[in-house]
Amino acid sequence: MSNGKVPVIQALGIQKTFELGPERLEVLKGIDLTIHPGEMIGLLGPSGSGKSTLLNILGGLDRPTSGQVILDSTQLSTLSDNELSEIRNKKIGFVFQFHHLLPEFNVLENTIMPLLIRGIPKREAQAKGMKILTDIEFTHRLKHKPTLLSGGEKQKVAVARALVGDPLIILADEPTGNLDRNSSEMLLALLKKLNQDKGITMLIVTHNEMVANFVNKHYYLRDGRLQETKNEGL
Repeated sequence: MSNGKVPVIQALGIQKTFELGPERLEVLKGIDLTIHPGEMIGLLGPSGSGKSTLLNILGGLDRPTSGQVILDSTQLSTLSDNELSEIRNKKIGFVFQFHHLLPEFNVLENTIMPLLIRGIPKREAQAKGMKILTDIEFTHRLKHKPTLLSGGEKQKVAVARALVGDPLIILADEPTGNLDRNSSEMLLALLKKLNQDKGITMLIVTHNEMVANFVNKHYYLRDGRLQETKNEGL
């Protein structure tokens, strides 16, 4: 699916080692990964395999011990922490296992929070938020606060918040981790529809094998290394 376009993200020789007292734990052992525009990629593996560590490095939330991450032709290792924060706000949409919605704000307010942080006028941000919530068919609870939403609904709002800034890529870390099977299927179907209809690039990190049915390519992370499996016909 490269179509000759510049990759959204490239990981080159990513290694991550943690110092645990006198011992060194090598979690990632030279990861190479390229994600092109419009791809929907799954990254599977058991808990503790380093999936979230890799996603955090790709998203500029953590730095590798060695190796490079290139996001939209920018090498992340050359950026300061403030520059990384800015690039995350403008170019990456995050969806986490825990939705991290702000309890004192309603659905629309939570959705547009990244735009307000960016300094976009509130009225303009609200219009953009309404468009995103309309796209995902979730305009019936605009004034509801998170405590009044189900787990699946909270994750829908988290997806809307991730999309509102027109990111280059969505990085989703265990987005179905707190959902039952039915809610998980609905959320994955929504992500698949957004990928197919709008060409949104996505990387979904999970231990949920169901994800493999929704992506067009998936990898397994085992012993600190990636193994690719292609999903034919998707």
